Amino acid sequence: MSNESTPENETPFRSEPGTRDSAPQYVLPLVVRIERGAPPARTDALETAARAVLVMLGDERSLGEGEWAQAIHAWQDARIRKVVRRARGAEWRRAEALPGVTVTGRSAEVRVFPPVPLDGWPKDLARLQVSGTDLDDPEPPVEADAGVPVLWMNPDLDMSAGKAMAQAGHGAQLAWWELSQEERAGWRDAGFPLAVRTADPGRWGELTTSGLPLVRDAGFTEIAPGLTVAVEGYDRVGALRH
Repeated sequence: MSNESTPENETPFRSEPGTRDSAPQYVLPLVVRIERGAPPARTDALETAARAVLVMLGDERSLGEGEWAQAIHAWQDARIRKVVRRARGAEWRRAEALPGVTVTGRSAEVRVFPPVPLDGWPKDLARLQVSGTDLDDPEPPVEADAGVPVLWMNPDLDMSAGKAMAQAGHGAQLAWWELSQEERAGWRDAGFPLAVRTADPGRWGELTTSGLPLVRDAGFTEIAPGLTVAVEGYDRVGALRH
């Protein structure tokens, strides 16, 4: 499962073949910790995955001449792919030993790694399972804070948590691309606050026709090609530092 998506209205990421398809293809690996008997809440896992993508993009090692910068550039020069796998116990400990960053939510732990070639996964990540990431929310999520960006999920789609985590990560990356360097730094300093919620069916049409950044899934896994996430409130990020 590639969990690949194409940002809507972003010409370099059209679904039809383009120059980015001929570039070397990379993928951003994410691993969610799912221990037996203590799985994370679904919404928290989605939000933690989205923040993990932002943490990777804003890490000093991903910028300038940092040790991950070349891989980040190569990944963003091609199709933007993210793959979420699950781990527990010894699998998780092996994943933690690899270069990357662990991001912790209220109940979720997600480790993000620098991009790797599609056929060049580290052995301890390649052996992890993609399936089995079905998660639930013990209680309905509370209303999103009005002061943070919200990644609105398409209410018409039935996605596994792993697939939805990748989509949330795409949405967070679109928000990042919309911001200035100063705004990015402020968001990072604030801890990348954000919310992931499923839109009401009646509002989804409004979100997708309001000029907001949109994620369009390429339809390679789980769902047909189409819109998955609308990104609202990224323009409020600058106020988070005050």
